[in-house]
Amino acid sequence: MLAISSFVFTFKCLLILFKDKEMPMIKYKKYIINIMDTQARFWHKLRSGKVECTACARKCKIPESGHGFCFVRKNIDGRLVLPAYGKINAMQIDPIEKKPFNHFMPGTYVLGIGTSSCNFGCMFCQNHNISKEHEISGVDVDPSHIVEIALENGVEGIAYTYNEPAIFIEYALDVAKIAHKKGLYNVFVTNGYLTSEVVGAMKGLIDAAVVDFKGNGAEKFANKYEMVASTEPIRQTLIELKKAGIHIEITDLIVPNVGDSLDECNKLTSWIHDNLGADTPVHFTQFHPDYKMLDYPITDYRTLLKHYEIARGNGLNYAYIGNIPNKYESTYCPECGKLVIGRENMHTTKWALNENNECKSCGAAIPITGSRPRRFRYEGIRALY
Repeated sequence: MLAISSFVFTFKCLLILFKDKEMPMIKYKKYIINIMDTQARFWHKLRSGKVECTACARKCKIPESGHGFCFVRKNIDGRLVLPAYGKINAMQIDPIEKKPFNHFMPGTYVLGIGTSSCNFGCMFCQNHNISKEHEISGVDVDPSHIVEIALENGVEGIAYTYNEPAIFIEYALDVAKIAHKKGLYNVFVTNGYLTSEVVGAMKGLIDAAVVDFKGNGAEKFANKYEMVASTEPIRQTLIELKKAGIHIEITDLIVPNVGDSLDECNKLTSWIHDNLGADTPVHFTQFHPDYKMLDYPITDYRTLLKHYEIARGNGLNYAYIGNIPNKYESTYCPECGKLVIGRENMHTTKWALNENNECKSCGAAIPITGSRPRRFRYEGIRALY
């Protein structure tokens, strides 16, 4: 997830930037809703009087008046309620490649939305201004109005991103249902720490998901730097997402010195190949110091290249290097090696596929959901904040 601190709501006004118009102010009344605590859908009561939240793999057992690890799912009078339902803290229009998706609807744009807090405790989070927020805050926006904003700005989809969508899963699914009816696609940018119940609810509503590993998914790294007991639930989520027919791509944040083990990369990419298939896109992304890890260096490109080479050596056809301009942000045909989709700074610059998404040079089928983009040049990021 990329940093969005400049796009956090001011809580005083909602602005929409249109491409060919001066920036108008949208008054609160058009989009604001008065939401009381909404009851969650993913939970059950325990004999002890606690409730167990099943939105994520932590499965927090929450006592009366208490909250889960994320702070935004609370036990009130024996019910799990959502005091943060519909409270938007970040909103931005981006190219889909920024999420990053390279094989799903390339060249299209999404309206990204995020709320507060997270179910992880990453010490390097670039969105820590909202993901570490334990106070309920944000602008109340009805699900239908999220879709209306997306349509007004001419985007093709909605991304649930910036903080972990599992903790606002009810709201995300409410928005997604309306979005589908209006012809928009839905994508998750998630740490993958989900439950089977949530993946089942996503089926038919969420079209694609980027699942974020950090430090090659090594257990010791996850324990120390993400406050996660095990990364096994992430692997299980990936298998279930694939079975559900949801397009998946994987990112792996490579953190210098503590999360850049080539042995762990070999283990992870071998697992991906054997369990998810050779055509699963994997993005190795460059670490930038942030939050509590400001004393760590930026990941050296040569380290990222070694990870790329291990992935390709383990039979993965579509490995990428991200967060840094380089030739491996583009897609190459695994059969003939020719460039089939050119990218520069997260934007599509070349399309060498036929109408069936086959390589024009050798005819090999390239697993792309979508078709030739209607725009190739960067037209400026339009923001809502």
